[in-house]
Amino acid sequence: MPTLKQVIENNETRLGRGFDLFIQFLIVVSLVTFSIETLPDLSRPTRDVLRYTEIVTVIIFTAEYLLRLYVADRKLSFIFSFFGLVDLFAILPFYVFTCVDLRSIRAVRLFRLFRILKVVRYSAAIRRFHRALLIAKEEIVLFGLVAALVLYLSAVGIYYFENEAQPEAFSSVFHSLWWSVCTLTTVGYGDVYPVTTGGKIFTFVVLATGLGIISVPAGLVASALSKARELEDKESAAGSV
Repeated sequence: MPTLKQVIENNETRLGRGFDLFIQFLIVVSLVTFSIETLPDLSRPTRDVLRYTEIVTVIIFTAEYLLRLYVADRKLSFIFSFFGLVDLFAILPFYVFTCVDLRSIRAVRLFRLFRILKVVRYSAAIRRFHRALLIAKEEIVLFGLVAALVLYLSAVGIYYFENEAQPEAFSSVFHSLWWSVCTLTTVGYGDVYPVTTGGKIFTFVVLATGLGIISVPAGLVASALSKARELEDKESAAGSV
């Protein structure tokens, strides 16, 4: 018979897998009810059902959080760990709104979306993605800094090309940042675009740069995922010995 700690933290047992699947099901239910609540003109009975569903799921999530805290070897470390904070923020908005009238800052309810992050705990693929991000974090940070620099330089460049021709659209470098974001990400909404010859040539260069910028992080993450999978295979092989 598996211990409580094995059921809570180890999904290799039958009870552990059942516990994980049950929590995952509740996460989906919670997110679905959260989405349904945003529909206009809901009837009173429907709102009551959604409210009761919210109460039940929060009670179970709270019990899960307390159980994980109870079986944790280092309780303080669990509280301030990534998953510990996710579990806490998943239930906190409910109790805050129950105890305090916070209608003036309803945005706090967005913290309920932390429940979707609870899925990370139960998905091997997402955990592998998290490990891949840790492997490539230095390269990703460096890429982010370079992308921000290119974003700024492209805003400065288009400002000097287009300011005189379109003083309203490109009135400053800060106003030009919107064009820079749309162009570098290759979205191109078309609401702000160059009309001068120099501006059009500069836009072509920025677009070509943007295509490269988009492909770089995909390659970094793909390489890191491959390394993460290799590490998992080595750990599995070591564990089976």
